[in-house]
Amino acid sequence: MKKILIVEDDTLLNKTLAYNLNSDGYIITSALNARSATEYLKKGEFDLVLLDINLPDGNGYDLCRLIKSGHEKIAVIFLTANDQESDMIKGYEVGGFDYITKPFSIEALQRKIKAMFGWMENHKPLRDIFDDGKLRIDFSDQTANLHGKMITFTPMEYRALNMFAKNPRQVLTRGRLLEKLWDVDGKFVDEHTLTTIISRVRGKIEVDGTQYIKTVYGMGYMWTGGEQK
Repeated sequence: MKKILIVEDDTLLNKTLAYNLNSDGYIITSALNARSATEYLKKGEFDLVLLDINLPDGNGYDLCRLIKSGHEKIAVIFLTANDQESDMIKGYEVGGFDYITKPFSIEALQRKIKAMFGWMENHKPLRDIFDDGKLRIDFSDQTANLHGKMITFTPMEYRALNMFAKNPRQVLTRGRLLEKLWDVDGKFVDEHTLTTIISRVRGKIEVDGTQYIKTVYGMGYMWTGGEQK
């Protein structure tokens, strides 16, 4: 069920939007200013923010930038009383998905939201998953489990695993691995760090005599895909 955050300081409009969108089956949270909207965004996940540009304690453009910096997948539709082209362009530049000009038909907005969610569903990227029946790694949302038991990897370990899974039975030299892992999350990757990453990954996925990563001495490593040692 989709979750929508309404950020609109007009109390009557806010309540009207909440009532109608709730009737459409969406889970609604309402905020009357940027400050409360920011608090809601810290506490929960949303699929869409209906965002008034003119707020009593700020403007929607700044809030949209904040949303996109930490919640890139959240769609933003601006509610604006200004139909000037420059304002619309600015809305798109800060990450807005669409806009609707006040005064507007509630029904028109409902249709716009339904169409937007439909478009997003049809353009959803394919999930990036490795699954051999024992080990399952979802690189899209960075979750993993082995024999149904959850495993935790660091972002660096996920990146290394993704490289291996995408290049099965190919020798990945230490130089190539270092190049691809360089400066991930702002961290310097050296030879010692790479050795530690490989060792930690092996310790988490190679159990009961199963080998996923084979050392090719003098060259690098190879993803063997879970064969018995």
